[in-house]
Amino acid sequence: MKPGARDVTHILGPLDAHLVAEILASGATVAELEEVAAYLAGADDVMGDLRRPLTGRAALVHDMLRRQDDDPDADR
Repeated sequence: MKPGARDVTHILGPLDAHLVAEILASGATVAELEEVAAYLAGADDVMGDLRRPLTGRAALVHDMLRRQDDDPDADR
């Protein structure tokens, strides 16, 4: 399912409009956004050494969010 801006902020939390637009442009699905949210929340820890890394669009969105977190001037 193709997400809208409200889906992005509902799943990933409050984000600036530019980042939401970037995430939407990535083509990530709702399922991929939910996968990123679970990964960020630490749900991957349940799998221990068996956890798999994020791939594809989920990895791209994760990188966008990490970049946002690393930017001290970013408004979130």
